[in-house]
Amino acid sequence: MKISLSYWCLEGGLGGTKPILKALEEAKSLGFDAIELAIASSGVLTPETTQQECKKIADHAKEIGIEISSLASGESWTNSPTASSPEVRKKIITFTQKALQIANWLGLDAYLYVPGAVDIFSNSDTEVVPYDVCYARAQESIKALIPTAEALGVTICIENVWNKFLLSPLEMRDFIDSFGSKWVGSYFDVGNILLTGYPDQWIKILGSRIQRVHIKDYKMSAGSAAGFCDLLEGDVNFETVKKALAEIHYDSYVTAEVFSDAPGGLDKTTRAMKTIFKEP
Repeated sequence: MKISLSYWCLEGGLGGTKPILKALEEAKSLGFDAIELAIASSGVLTPETTQQECKKIADHAKEIGIEISSLASGESWTNSPTASSPEVRKKIITFTQKALQIANWLGLDAYLYVPGAVDIFSNSDTEVVPYDVCYARAQESIKALIPTAEALGVTICIENVWNKFLLSPLEMRDFIDSFGSKWVGSYFDVGNILLTGYPDQWIKILGSRIQRVHIKDYKMSAGSAAGFCDLLEGDVNFETVKKALAEIHYDSYVTAEVFSDAPGGLDKTTRAMKTIFKEP
């Protein structure tokens, strides 16, 4: 497996202000094999980014010797594919189609996709969508995206997030399989699942559907979003995670997605990723 760093982990990453070329260089200097880039409606990488600009990014990555593991986006939190408004649903489909094109131009085959939400844990003012309605709208949106994904050779990787949706590995498995398309898979997040499940069980059940993996840690005692913590300081059993990944023959990228404003936080993440995945 290759260790990767989320663009969002870097200073300015969450706001989309970190210059991409500098992000590549920083991830390389830290010793990561790859970096996961992020696209948003505003910032340094957007749906309006040109093919030539993407080529410049890909060429620079190759020149300095770092890979780009995937493309992520949190746009679905703002414009949910399962929102009651048809205009919002149409907007996120259009955004995602363009984002899949950006991924293709960057030479990537995986796009992190948040499929919608029953509710948004970080914003109590947003609507609560009935679970069955959420399911149907999520399916409808992904069906609309599959032709673009297939044409561009980029898999729509559905991430398990705190959205009160797709809450069991069996449901996630069956949801993915319902499309009958190899262009829909799983982006499995180890830390996101810990409050309600066991990462190794999810990994074994999802199996080859897993296209990418996010690495986080979480303290169960918190019981809320406050439980997310630096790697190796929470309750994720990374040995069982590695064993489960080995059992399904996963050998792609494992991407650190740790948000820390504390001094030295990024260095801690770097050391922990190397300890977990590089040391014997």
